[in-house]
Amino acid sequence: MKCEHCTRKECSKKTKTDDQENASVNVPSPAQENGEKGEFHKLADAKIFLSDCLACDSCVSAEEGIQVSQQNAKDFFQVLNLNKKCDTSKRRVLAVSVCPQSLPYFAAKFSLSVTDASRRLCGFLKSLGVHYVFDTTIAADFSILESQKEFVRRFRQHNEEEPALPMLTSACPGWVRYAERVLGHPVTPHLCTAKSPQQIMGSLVKDYFARRQNLSPDKIFHVIVAPCYDKKLEALQEDVLTASRGSRGTDCVLTSGEIAQMMEQSDVSVREAALDTLFGDVKEEELRRHDGAGSDGYLAHIFRHAAKELFNEDVGEVTYRALRNKDFQEVTLEKSGEVLLRFAAAYGFRNIQNVVLKLKKGKFPYHFVEVLACAGGCLNGRGQAQTTDGRTDKALLQKMKGIYADIPVQLPEASTHVQELYQEWLDGTDSPRVQEALHTAYQGPGQPADSRDIKW
Repeated sequence: MKCEHCTRKECSKKTKTDDQENASVNVPSPAQENGEKGEFHKLADAKIFLSDCLACDSCVSAEEGIQVSQQNAKDFFQVLNLNKKCDTSKRRVLAVSVCPQSLPYFAAKFSLSVTDASRRLCGFLKSLGVHYVFDTTIAADFSILESQKEFVRRFRQHNEEEPALPMLTSACPGWVRYAERVLGHPVTPHLCTAKSPQQIMGSLVKDYFARRQNLSPDKIFHVIVAPCYDKKLEALQEDVLTASRGSRGTDCVLTSGEIAQMMEQSDVSVREAALDTLFGDVKEEELRRHDGAGSDGYLAHIFRHAAKELFNEDVGEVTYRALRNKDFQEVTLEKSGEVLLRFAAAYGFRNIQNVVLKLKKGKFPYHFVEVLACAGGCLNGRGQAQTTDGRTDKALLQKMKGIYADIPVQLPEASTHVQELYQEWLDGTDSPRVQEALHTAYQGPGQPADSRDIKW
């Protein structure tokens, strides 16, 4: 089947083989263990088709395909079941981190407020045996703040001989993997080096939180609940803090749809519970989000910061102007008829193609581009709001957008917890630990695919 996200002359999507089917660990679900029928076994036996992911043959190896197929409910249930069977010394602490774009899906699907949805989700997971449920918004705070600083630095260092601009966001794993595995130079030097929220959350849980709880990182099994399948691929290649002694930041990624399926098939008694925080002495906090219509809003946050830092201009509401389509928009800062900053948001691979082609031709007018693989942003990730035939559930997605828009926005700079963590966890905002924990480097494939060979 030919897919719209092809990256070579032909895109032969990886599908499940018998070997990949057999690669999953045969672990009984809680329902099977208790002799019950219809509770979890359908989901536990499900496999992830890589055709559901944005990645294609160009950037997924056979080995990675098998590893991704193992990132399903069985992996999760295996740890839950082992915790029930083994003695205390061998049990693992289960921590689940939920992406903010997943919560509106649960709220819309179950007709709840986003706060009630978060409490229902947290209560359900804890009823299964999960110990902690976190919100990844704090990790996105770090990613945005580090991206802001990097953009200002690049803007000041930019010159024609060694261009540091445009800066392209690095939070979307589908886009980053495509850039690394297929495009290479001259695209990868423009990727922001700030780690994604998922990568940073892995470090927070396996390093900071582990030390607070006096736990070895390998004693924690960390699960991410995310809106898209590409997060599963991202988990396979995460950088990990040296302090975490070789433990991967994220052990398993489950999509919002997979978790919702568990909830629908379950008859466990659920007591609603508040989301946990990484700070033991903090009570429940109000849910918050960043300033993006369907994502973490890197463009808006970085635009305001750059306007103030570089030109001493205070920007209130960021005004977007749609260009080619609703998923390609630009924002400009102008003064006395001169354009000081020109930013763009490019969502979906057709818009990414245009960005890449213009960048290669040296005819790219933007200082910064927020790049996301999914048209419509992260809320429209393929791991949620899908109909049974694999199409977007437009009515549900529209409800999700309204719910997400009503969540209060908080600037990353306003988070006292983030500032405390910079000091307590990373020894300050400019220490070597910041570079190690919050930044990464990118590898290219050598020679990128010839642009003439790319079919979209």
